[in-house]
Amino acid sequence: MIKRLLNQFLVSSPDNPKSAIQNPKWVGIVTLIIAFEMCGAVATAQQSTKIARIGYLTGATPVGQEARVEAFRQGLRELGYVEGKNIVVEYRYAEEKLDRLPALAAELVRLKVDVIVTGGSLNTRAVKEATNTIPIVMAQDSDPVANGFVASLARPGGNITGLATLAPEIGGKQLEILTEIVPKLSRVAVLGAPSTTPGIIQQRREIELAAGAFKVQLQFLDVGGPKDIETAFRAASKGRADAVLVLRGSVLGAQGKHISEFAVKGRLPAIYGTRQGVEAGGLMSYGVNFTDLERRAATYVDKILKGAKPADLPVEQPTKFEFIINLKAAKQIGLTIPPNVLARADRVIK
Repeated sequence: MIKRLLNQFLVSSPDNPKSAIQNPKWVGIVTLIIAFEMCGAVATAQQSTKIARIGYLTGATPVGQEARVEAFRQGLRELGYVEGKNIVVEYRYAEEKLDRLPALAAELVRLKVDVIVTGGSLNTRAVKEATNTIPIVMAQDSDPVANGFVASLARPGGNITGLATLAPEIGGKQLEILTEIVPKLSRVAVLGAPSTTPGIIQQRREIELAAGAFKVQLQFLDVGGPKDIETAFRAASKGRADAVLVLRGSVLGAQGKHISEFAVKGRLPAIYGTRQGVEAGGLMSYGVNFTDLERRAATYVDKILKGAKPADLPVEQPTKFEFIINLKAAKQIGLTIPPNVLARADRVIK
């Protein structure tokens, strides 16, 4: 634009370009144009160096969520994002006090972050109720369609997308493992959140379908909080359970140590849906590799920051699963894990 303007005033005064430059009219116009060009350059530079702001909400503690947060960070790094350089992540932990989730979600919305990452139905619901405009990426959810977060997995249709933990084969695999380590397995106590908890109905259905194939009777026991764990194990003992299956859930995931203590006391083999239960002293876990889901959540964040709409990004399902065995826990209850089962484990704690 400046070059074109210069040509115009040179043409207008071909015999005396100096006088044209000194003309107040031309000087004012050129000065104005140069100012606009400089402002545009500054704006472009600012836009190219804009630091994206991400919200991250979890009901867990920083220690309990450490491995998953690191996986999310790894995913960001693989995509070229460096915290403090071209991205800022606002982490909010409910510290297992789930009633704090709505306030923390509202806080992230007030910060006007570009996208919010959640892990679990309760976290996602809290953010969903706080905003219908800021994009939300689920790092994991048991059943986002049934929970009302998306219209369908292929076409989410709103401001929410991400990853689901839908994997019907998990329940069958867990029961299969129990039948291999517990001779003549006939009764299994299933510890899970109350049936009103989002996603729990789907988990129970998966277990029931598998139980029929293995001819195992199930005893569903609700655990709404830490105080319900002892009551549940008393009921399992009264029901003559041969083993315990612990479903996925925020409360159960945080109470792995207490559950393992009662399992040892009752000499009951227990299998968990997440690794946290085993790392807290439990016997075994088989389920979705949640750290892989956290890493993959970064891909959704990247796409959204580059202009993609959550409504157009299909919800993906798990592709990696993990089987972990704790031999220390096996020794405590006097259980010998068959070699063929040990050989299949992704990790063995000795």
